[in-house]
Amino acid sequence: MTAYEPPGEPGVGPGPAQGTDPADYDAVVLAGGAARRLGGADKPGVRVGGRALLDRVLAACDGARTTVVVAAPRPTARPVTWARENPPGGGPLAALDAGLRHTTADHVVVLSADLPFLEERTVGRLLGTLRGSAADGVLLTDPDGRDQPLVAAYRTRRLRETLALLAERHGGPHGLPLRRLTAELDLTRISDPVASFDCDTWDDIASARARIREHGHVLDEWISAVKDELGIDLDVDVKELLDLARDAAHGVARPAAPLTTFLVGYAAARAGGGPEAVAEAARKAVALAARWAEESTQKAPGDQPDVAPDATPDTRPDAG
Repeated sequence: MTAYEPPGEPGVGPGPAQGTDPADYDAVVLAGGAARRLGGADKPGVRVGGRALLDRVLAACDGARTTVVVAAPRPTARPVTWARENPPGGGPLAALDAGLRHTTADHVVVLSADLPFLEERTVGRLLGTLRGSAADGVLLTDPDGRDQPLVAAYRTRRLRETLALLAERHGGPHGLPLRRLTAELDLTRISDPVASFDCDTWDDIASARARIREHGHVLDEWISAVKDELGIDLDVDVKELLDLARDAAHGVARPAAPLTTFLVGYAAARAGGGPEAVAEAARKAVALAARWAEESTQKAPGDQPDVAPDATPDTRPDAG
């Protein structure tokens, strides 16, 4: 196996190789484990930051052409294809084999359903590294250097070939550990201690819940949770909206901040939605807040003109 560690922050790295379509991949999410260390709890449904762990993982692979979840069907934040190993409970290789039967892309991202900090950019980093190499797959390692084969991107054909080989040797994939698969593949490793964090115990769940409430993460986490809950897929300039809320609160009144941002969202929706519509509505509201604040600082009628620059006396509302 080879090692690969590009510079930059964890979770950030080169995108897909030049000349490739970053969306041209499938995803298989394994969500049917017994969760014995959680006392048999429904681990994919455990909420971290108000969102089910499974939904958080699905958000990270939202760009997949087809997303297959290997588990019993359940409500999810976005549509997926459901698959199940036969019989259920056959272990990760049997689940992977069942999921791969629904994929068609040349590359597949394989994920567990308990990764609270996995992001789309990490998926892009895995795919970009794979497409820029001759390896069979690229996987993350945890802070202790352990392989995480369920946070990885693989060449689909090599996975199918290797699973068929293992099935021939052992009479099927049921009950086989993942290391049997990774031992047969030429893999590249990427270190990412954040994205590779998985939730095996209630202590892990508690740590994840605490981390997303830290000052540096809570706002992004909250916005992601709200968008997920409302079914909104929209990237907006958070700083711009926060600046608008600040200006409205300081220049008008504190309740003006939430009301103004609500009206900006409503106006953007009326204009067709999208980041451009939000930015334009916010720009207009910021300008209005500036004019409002400017009026409040005028000391005497003669200090500042009380008409718009392009107005004339006979067009003013109070002109007589």
